[in-house]
Amino acid sequence: MKHGRFRFLVGALLPALVLHGVFVLSPYAQAFYLSLTDWTGVAGEANFVGAGNFARLGGDSLFLDAVRNNAVMLAVVPLVTIALGLFLASMLHLGGKDGRRPIAGAKGYQIVYFFPQLLSLVMIAVLWMFVYNPNTGLLNGALRAVGLDGLARSWLAEPSLALPAVMAVLVWSSVGFYMVLFSAAIDAIPRELYEAALLDGANNWAMFRRVTLPLVRDTVQVAFVYLGIGALDGFAVAQIMTVGPGGPDGATEVMGLTLWRTAFTFGKFGYASAMGVALFFAALTLAVLALRAGRKERIELA
Repeated sequence: MKHGRFRFLVGALLPALVLHGVFVLSPYAQAFYLSLTDWTGVAGEANFVGAGNFARLGGDSLFLDAVRNNAVMLAVVPLVTIALGLFLASMLHLGGKDGRRPIAGAKGYQIVYFFPQLLSLVMIAVLWMFVYNPNTGLLNGALRAVGLDGLARSWLAEPSLALPAVMAVLVWSSVGFYMVLFSAAIDAIPRELYEAALLDGANNWAMFRRVTLPLVRDTVQVAFVYLGIGALDGFAVAQIMTVGPGGPDGATEVMGLTLWRTAFTFGKFGYASAMGVALFFAALTLAVLALRAGRKERIELA
């Protein structure tokens, strides 16, 4: 009986494991190998250079600019997106005295906020290019319409504004999804906890800080990991929206964009693979640190 069950499990899992190995693990292994070579993407031979490609990364000013910009995005995009998502989700649950009953029309608001998720990131980038257009764009047009002509800018052409403009698009495109995610997490919190806090005299802010936030901490942690990985990328938006792309003056250069240009413009696929491996380990480190931090907090609370 046990042998029959074992054969059934092997037969059920083996096809999935084979497909995973071929289409997931094999590309990773090839990327790790190519990162140690000087392959050009065209030549049939790839000479082994060891860690030389990784040593070059430390002296590559363009790559270091990309790392700096991704670090800024990592520090801003997840925190702002999570803060806005939690704020909007909490506002949708202020319809009753217990602090968690949905307000009237909450489902409609969720649909409106979730709408950007129905669009591809490419479409979002193109739409916001028109919004940021310095002459006919919606943003400058709105500023001029209310008499704030002095605030109109070339948002994607000024080095000090280009990266914040790109980050604003990333936040706008993501906040609706995480608002719905946090709203579902709040719905799962037992109402009795809010009623008890209300009896103790807690106001809405106190209930959010003492009840809601601790009980949605795991959801926030997962959101931070996903948003952090997205902030370490940013390729699609930067490649479509910015001049160069990556400009002006490298203000919006990101690691994914540097990798793409190195491979498909300069034909240095081995060096680009080294960048990809570095990006992989950066994302892996972020995920491990975030998950371990959440686990440590749960242990301390216990």
